[in-house]
Amino acid sequence: MSSDELELYDSDIGEEIEEVEKIEFLNREDVELEMKTLISDVESIVEVNAGMCRNLLHKFKWNKEALLNKMYESGDTQQFLIDSQVMAKCDDKVKEAKEGDCDICCSSGVLIGLDCNHMACKECWKMYLKEKIVDNGICEIECMEPDCNLLMEESKIANYTTNSFILAKYRYQSINGYVAASSRLKWCPGNDCGRIVKIPDAETRLIMCKCETRFCFNCCLEFHDPIDCRLMKKWLKKCSDDSETSNWMNTNTKDCPKCSVPIEKNGGCNHMRCTNNKCKHEFCWMCMKAWQYHKENGYKCNRFDESKEKSRSETRALLERWLFYYNRYMNHLQSLQLEEKLKVKVSAKEEELQKNSTMTWVDVQFLSKSVSALSECRRTLMYTYAFAFYLKKNNNSEIFESNQRDLEMATENISGYLERELETKDLKTLRQKVQDLSRYVDQRRKALLDHCEEGVENDFWDFSE
Repeated sequence: MSSDELELYDSDIGEEIEEVEKIEFLNREDVELEMKTLISDVESIVEVNAGMCRNLLHKFKWNKEALLNKMYESGDTQQFLIDSQVMAKCDDKVKEAKEGDCDICCSSGVLIGLDCNHMACKECWKMYLKEKIVDNGICEIECMEPDCNLLMEESKIANYTTNSFILAKYRYQSINGYVAASSRLKWCPGNDCGRIVKIPDAETRLIMCKCETRFCFNCCLEFHDPIDCRLMKKWLKKCSDDSETSNWMNTNTKDCPKCSVPIEKNGGCNHMRCTNNKCKHEFCWMCMKAWQYHKENGYKCNRFDESKEKSRSETRALLERWLFYYNRYMNHLQSLQLEEKLKVKVSAKEEELQKNSTMTWVDVQFLSKSVSALSECRRTLMYTYAFAFYLKKNNNSEIFESNQRDLEMATENISGYLERELETKDLKTLRQKVQDLSRYVDQRRKALLDHCEEGVENDFWDFSE
């Protein structure tokens, strides 16, 4: 494949790739450097030590502008620092450790403490820090004295405990607080990844981490266009909720009116016999009364109980609708998983072509690109069924369903072709056909997503709750 052909093929997804390339992947040291820069900026303005500035920034969710505005509004910097829990109220501050009795454990020895003059032995401080940092997951740690809210500075924490695990935990929680406060930072949810993702602007949602985890920046779930984060969470909860099974049981089974064992109706006859060998109660499926009642009082099941039947019909209709979308969602998820085998097959084919023909690594990339396009379409289709489940009918929903149908057909075409035709000897035809199918399926995916995005921008989607 020529470089011109590659450029043409990539043009449809160029914007997506360009957006991904603007994303930064940081480690903890990178984030700590950002934190230190902010601390230094505040330190030069407020003129207090770095530990106090760190606590100030943490309290203001690392928003330097909000912190400084609040300080200037206060008109009294010292009182602002006291109210913000970073400066002690007393003037006579402890400079050194002293000998005495610990008020916590009553032992005698060297006592250490904060600028508020509340002191304790080192062992009590160690236990206190472990409780706060390890057990409670806190990095904003107040003085041990119940009525004192002065915050401990980072240097004090490092001096009062030498436990590397506790200090590492404190470091992580401090970084995590910074990440959580930022609208542009998120931890990658990939297993054992540990990277921190930094987006260029608030519009960026698709993240493709270096660990190959693909996720939505807003909710950290797998990227799920076209459905929004709120409905996606609802859908996943519904999928995991066994209430749907209860609905099915309510529609297709009934409890024996005598022993309450669930009975499934698997034939046309309404004369039921309980399957519980200890019961074997005979009853009417329609009215749930003992079958003997019909013998003695005549058949009365033709008398319609509107409220009960309406409830059962509505339950059945809702369940059937749910299963329609759920089964199609799961079908594409299963296909996506099964097509992992296709990736292996395609990789082997690429190696074979490079070995047995004049084709280079660049020349055979059309195969990998086609599998990537197929996977993208499977994911999109999967989430379109979650989207469609909540979507109310209107003219635009019909356009959506038409786009969905076109994408589904195009996806099955390329999937079928790759499954069947990889062993063909006609390499020219194979390359041309795969390129054509890949371009078309990507165009259909883009058309569907563009229409969904247009609906969001113009507010013509209406969703049921």
